[in-house]
Amino acid sequence: MSTEVPAELADLRRSIDNIDAAIIHMLAERFRCTQQVGVLKARQNLAPADPAREESQIARLRALAHEAGLDPVFAEKFLGFVIAEVIHHHERIASATTSPPAGPGVG
Repeated sequence: MSTEVPAELADLRRSIDNIDAAIIHMLAERFRCTQQVGVLKARQNLAPADPAREESQIARLRALAHEAGLDPVFAEKFLGFVIAEVIHHHERIASATTSPPAGPGVG
């Protein structure tokens, strides 16, 4: 049994690896931006979640997915996962913003 990977398969896998790396970097950048949104929301005493914005984003990404030939249901599930994580971050930021200051010698 041969363990050698055909050149075409190796090329495709390298492309996939590069795309995966780009996705991770894009998600990291997205979360850096949403962290700033969370800080602004906390300062303005705004709710961590924005259902109207979420609904608009889901519709927009479903349309983009359809145009790109990607299953819109998958795109919505993926965005739903990302949104849930962002809201969790915003809740933590809001909680930290409204918590009383730590006592002496504490973090």
